Amino acid sequence: MNKNCANSWRALTAKRFFDVMFSVLGLLAALPLFLMIAFAIKLDSKGPVFFKHQRIGLNGIPFLMYKFRTMVASAASIGPGITYHEDTRITALGQLLRKTKLDELPQMINVWRGEMSFVGPRPEVPNYVKHYSPEQVHVLTAKPGITGPAQIEWRDEASYIRDVEKIDEVYVQQIMPKKLVLDLEYVKSPISLMKDVQYILTTVRTLLS
Repeated sequence: MNKNCANSWRALTAKRFFDVMFSVLGLLAALPLFLMIAFAIKLDSKGPVFFKHQRIGLNGIPFLMYKFRTMVASAASIGPGITYHEDTRITALGQLLRKTKLDELPQMINVWRGEMSFVGPRPEVPNYVKHYSPEQVHVLTAKPGITGPAQIEWRDEASYIRDVEKIDEVYVQQIMPKKLVLDLEYVKSPISLMKDVQYILTTVRTLLS
């Protein structure tokens, strides 16, 4: 094993250790909050507490990503696969959960299971991944993350999508390529736990502000 491979292996091991340790601690610490949110979702609208959606992960392997449900239970049958500006399918509580990103807390389960990392490219649905160029496919060589450069920059993504009739066209041709530029920069740069911590702190500061 050469020096570069050894350094990369150590960095990946440190990243995984960080993910496992803090996902377990996070899930334990957030358990009371999980219960309160689950109770509030049940009071707010009919349907399950969790929303499970297939995404494409490391090396193109699909997995189920967990979120708290923020839309009406029939959302998939009455609208597109992504949300848009003033999407009426989002529940009253869902608006708050999305604004504060609390809807993404269950993704710590995905992190603990090894399907995601705290920081990495945002996982896309299969229907959009099939539009990736040969260069963009390289983003699948890293585990997807709860946060990362694209998630921070495009945290208010839905506000850019106003034409529901052309929602897939707008996303695939205008938004997704810009997100992938940021994610590819992250994937191609050396693995750095310090850099990941900075992304996490930036995400927290952004939410608090």
